[in-house]
Amino acid sequence: MTQFLGPAAIRELAAALDLRPTKSLGQNFLHDSNTIRKIVRVAAVGPHEVVLEVGPGLGSLTLGLLDVGARVVAVEVDARLAEALPETIRRWAPDATGRLVVLTADALQLSSLPETPTALVANLPYNISVPVLLTLLERFPTLEHGLVLVQAEVADRLAAAPGSPAYGVPSVKAAWYADVRRAGPISRQVFWPVPRVDSGLVSFRRWAKRPDEAGTRSDGGGQGPVLAPRAQVFAVIDAAFASRRKGLRAALSGWAGSAANAEAILRAASIDPLTRGEQLGVEQFARIASLRSAR
Repeated sequence: MTQFLGPAAIRELAAALDLRPTKSLGQNFLHDSNTIRKIVRVAAVGPHEVVLEVGPGLGSLTLGLLDVGARVVAVEVDARLAEALPETIRRWAPDATGRLVVLTADALQLSSLPETPTALVANLPYNISVPVLLTLLERFPTLEHGLVLVQAEVADRLAAAPGSPAYGVPSVKAAWYADVRRAGPISRQVFWPVPRVDSGLVSFRRWAKRPDEAGTRSDGGGQGPVLAPRAQVFAVIDAAFASRRKGLRAALSGWAGSAANAEAILRAASIDPLTRGEQLGVEQFARIASLRSAR
């Protein structure tokens, strides 16, 4: 069994790199073996599966993923950490070195990968966790499932249901891609340095079909459903939540061209024009976008 990086090993590696964790890069490193095993177990990563890990840092979670036989494509923006990671794996898990690929890159700028990943497992930088997750789900449709560690408040937002206090743009956009759920809390004490916020796990499994494909929309000519492009659906979502206190008739007036147009589209979608955006599910936002596309 692989020996994981404990607190002493984490500090030793950081000292060797003259590394001072920075808040701007969201650098809080895991050092608890039980937590690492829990993350890998809940992520349901299988042997030989290709896992995309964003922000591997000093390699704690990387070792956990390699320990179950996965192949890991690790994307690290800090060049020092990216350069040191292969040596850490050679030292702590020498038999696994052939299953690791390290890229020095910004996850938000990724457009291709050297291998095709089916899972995303990552301790995401807290300050960019939502855009990173949404970007990767958009650009890499082979990501079938995953588990990410994020700030607890962000975890609540990503997994929130319509009508709940935490429900908002991240909730709806994440639901466009996958079934997203809370997967448990993580103690502050398993990180170095100890963060000032609580953390939580979020799991996801990508939908087999778009969430609006089972709808009853028609393009008006009897040729089947009209499916609006993702960008158009997301434009509706952004407009709806830009003014949370407004009903959708007012909130979508700019998007639709006028309040009257917005009301017509909403009524065609069987949605009360006075309803607020936080009451709608992703299928209803897609329905609104598709009706405008069909006009």
